[in-house]
Amino acid sequence: MLGAFVFLAGCSKPTGGNSGTNSSTPQKKITIGMSQCNLGEPWREQMNADIQAAAAKHPELKVVFKDAQNDTLQQRAQIEEFVSAKVDLLIVSPKEAQPLTEPVARAMDAGIPVIVLDRRLLGDKYTCFIGADNKKIGNALGEWVVKTLDGKGNVVELMGLQTSAPGQDRHSGFLEGIAGSDIKIVFSADMKWLEPDARKEMESALSRFDKIDLVYGHNDPGAHGAYLAAKSAGREKQIKFVGIDALPQEGVGYVSQGILDVTFQYPTGGAEAIDTALKIFRDEKVPKDITLGTRRFDKASVKTGGEALP
Repeated sequence: MLGAFVFLAGCSKPTGGNSGTNSSTPQKKITIGMSQCNLGEPWREQMNADIQAAAAKHPELKVVFKDAQNDTLQQRAQIEEFVSAKVDLLIVSPKEAQPLTEPVARAMDAGIPVIVLDRRLLGDKYTCFIGADNKKIGNALGEWVVKTLDGKGNVVELMGLQTSAPGQDRHSGFLEGIAGSDIKIVFSADMKWLEPDARKEMESALSRFDKIDLVYGHNDPGAHGAYLAAKSAGREKQIKFVGIDALPQEGVGYVSQGILDVTFQYPTGGAEAIDTALKIFRDEKVPKDITLGTRRFDKASVKTGGEALP
């Protein structure tokens, strides 16, 4: 599987990779293992694509992708496979924090640098974490909801996986954003980031509540699934739909089409992960945490590339 690759010794940093001291010497291949928790979400497909595109600019890099298919035990096993294969660096986007903390720590103990993307682990036994501030995004979205609904209304919250840090932070941030208003969450459910689950949960909400003013999907597929359920029930024009991710072909497109009222960008961090990996290989100091920015895309700003949040 990975045995055919050429691996580097010690802490897996190339020796003289870009120094140009001997142009006739073949450049050693640097192998990066990428553990993706699942590819059932378009946003995660985009993360892998961003990593691949950034790595393709550096011929010395080889990225090996593994898809855990939303199975924590499988992701743990795949990380262990990467460690056994002695990859030069790991990029991990974990499904859940607690179960993935130990295998990442073992990778670090084996001298393999680890970049954690999107979802945090417990503790600080990793090289660098890269991700946006989910609590800040949830808070900003909550404030947008209060302003848009004039401080009162019934909201359905379709949550991302609540054993994951982003799902928890997008919920707690939203609660902070609507605090002090008369916005009421009348229905909430964990749709695990998946559009079919969101649609099913929204069908339940529609059957129980005659008045729903807004649906907050923790990601754009969740908000879109809710929209499809409402449209099927003939109620989509009575409800506003908001989400997070803002992929060009997905959330931003939905806003342009009038399906979503707003989406907040959640960058994948894929390009930043490769940039950070290259710095690690060059023995440069990298920050423990890299926080990515976000942009708001609504009807007023979608045509101009969104509006950056401070």
